[in-house]
Amino acid sequence: MCDTMVALGNSTSHGKVIFAKNSDRQPNEKLLTIRVPRKEYPAGSRLKCTYIEIDQARETYEVILLKPHWMWGAEMGGNEHGLVIGNEAVFTKEPKGDDSLLGMDMLRIALERCRTSRQAVDLLIDLLDRYGQGGNCGFEKKFTYHNAFLIADRTSAWVLETAGEYWAALEVSDVYSISNRLSIGRHFVLAHPRLLAHALEKGWCRNEEDFDFARCYSEPVFTYFSGSKTRRQCSLEILEREKGRISVETMWEILRSHTPAFDQRPYRTSSVSSVCMHAGFFFGDQTTGSYVVSLDGPPDTYWITGGGPACLGLFKPFYLVEGEQFSHSQEEEEAAGQAWVNRESIHRLVLENRIKARDFIGDRDRLETDFRETVSGVNHLTSSEENLASLVNRALEEERKLQEKYVRLAQDKRARIRGNPYFRNYWKKAIRRLL
Repeated sequence: MCDTMVALGNSTSHGKVIFAKNSDRQPNEKLLTIRVPRKEYPAGSRLKCTYIEIDQARETYEVILLKPHWMWGAEMGGNEHGLVIGNEAVFTKEPKGDDSLLGMDMLRIALERCRTSRQAVDLLIDLLDRYGQGGNCGFEKKFTYHNAFLIADRTSAWVLETAGEYWAALEVSDVYSISNRLSIGRHFVLAHPRLLAHALEKGWCRNEEDFDFARCYSEPVFTYFSGSKTRRQCSLEILEREKGRISVETMWEILRSHTPAFDQRPYRTSSVSSVCMHAGFFFGDQTTGSYVVSLDGPPDTYWITGGGPACLGLFKPFYLVEGEQFSHSQEEEEAAGQAWVNRESIHRLVLENRIKARDFIGDRDRLETDFRETVSGVNHLTSSEENLASLVNRALEEERKLQEKYVRLAQDKRARIRGNPYFRNYWKKAIRRLL
């Protein structure tokens, strides 16, 4: 369960599109930062996705992916043409499909094959029609759902929401946020040809004037308990309040936001209603990585934590250039997984009360301020790839030093997880399984 948001150039401080997403997954599910180069394939080639094979394209674009370690697809990412996509689980009345394409598979396929947001919408619809969506999306426990997508390029953005084989899409006019619920109601630009007819046949609405996609197709119980209403309200309220001056820092604020209840007992309780999600009971989902993209390229400016909840993550600059050491190749997935574990270890040390969150956040904030000032002083449109790669790699080195400092501070401290018995037991087990 996740949250994704976008602000078009008419709503941002620098006149460029800004895109952001938290990936909320099961706590020990490593989120890998993987870079895949542009490739060409012979006619008739096949592509093995998570569960099924499909026809491969003759050419695919270079992509940066933030993907769960066990599946082919990705939670979020971008490509060399400035296309970015985020995926959300949504819960609908339509039956879950057999093993086919996961929403994460569809997202990666679109990034590899499309240049613009509208092209991606058309391809996602075609994939849904040809192959369908379905299959287990969970790592340590089974979890199935349908999918919503927020898609942006350097000038435009679209929302595509699905319910089984049915779907609706709209073009974003200024700001938008999606969460784990259908958000498209009466007004949309594109729709499945039988979207209304199917709802009428099911008795979900009386007539065309009564039709509302979200109301008719949503499954109410899972949608309610996902906490998505509160999370989406939080992100939209900030986006609307800051419209016209939205910045990368605005998106950081949203991705790191918690409910007041969580802030009263930080790192001692779970919070499915916080945009920065914290596991600990029942649903058990956790923010495992975050990114914000300023589509001001080429090359575009990414800010990626690479692991851990957003409130403890360090946003580091990333550019899709040669020589950067942030991302890993597909052949380096073990190393990518270890990089995620190193970042997540800070969160585990905070949970065990072996380090103080406020001390780490203070040092983290100072580094981020330095990174922002450095990036603002660099013209990335004219700088050489070598200079941009050096900027990325220096930030990684500063992160490594920060991690090492707090691991040393924790060495002689006894682990003591606080909170209610369910929370303590949950995290004791999760920490043992990760180690």
